[in-house]
Amino acid sequence: LCWGQAIWKPAWLEALDTQKFFVSCSTHEAAKKNEKNICCLDCCTSLCPHCLTSHRFHRLVQVRRYVYHDVVRLEDLEKLIDCSNVQPYTINSSKVVFIKKRPQSRQFKGSGNICTSCDRSLQEPYIHCSLGCKVDFVLRQKKDLSPYLRTCDSLSLNPDFAVPHEGRDDDGNDNTTHSTVVDNDEPMGSSDSENLSSAAPCTADFVRKKRSGLYVCARSAGGSLSNVNSAEITANVNRRKGIPHRSPMC
Repeated sequence: LCWGQAIWKPAWLEALDTQKFFVSCSTHEAAKKNEKNICCLDCCTSLCPHCLTSHRFHRLVQVRRYVYHDVVRLEDLEKLIDCSNVQPYTINSSKVVFIKKRPQSRQFKGSGNICTSCDRSLQEPYIHCSLGCKVDFVLRQKKDLSPYLRTCDSLSLNPDFAVPHEGRDDDGNDNTTHSTVVDNDEPMGSSDSENLSSAAPCTADFVRKKRSGLYVCARSAGGSLSNVNSAEITANVNRRKGIPHRSPMC
């Protein structure tokens, strides 16, 4: 992009500022997970995850949402442009930077740094609240953005980015089976019970204690739980939760 004779702004930066993100992709309307949350820097357009097959060799940046505004990982932006003096924020253990200026409902009165473009209060030593504010400031003051731009020939998405592919259903859930441990209200499996009964051929009543998740074994000689020593019940109930204990053999 050329503004007059001296002011110049790269097309990918203009795309980050003007493209609509987190809207439905018109090409994949029937598909799920079709929100546009990727920016192709080579095509200067927003993409949904289903569009990636035709852009897999292009420079791609994931756009995220933070307090209803678009952000990009600082690590990715630093490969493209100098982001010094722009205040970052942390989401999901990653530092991110706001792409655009954010409207401010009321002016903050207090100590601290103020954004050079939108008068937003900032932490020291930052003086820009977003990438857009820094770009506007540089273009106003120096009218040349080229010293801040960096050469980046390849830029790919994070490995943790969820891309729809075979092996996943429309909801993005992996169809492969995994062994999981669940905490439910059902007693132990029948195979465990059969093994216990074969090892100790005696009859026992199992009473579920919900508070501790343990079973109390009552000898059937008396026929009721009242015959079991109360001290033994208390000891069983008060065992530390989380340490597996096999039911005592009767």
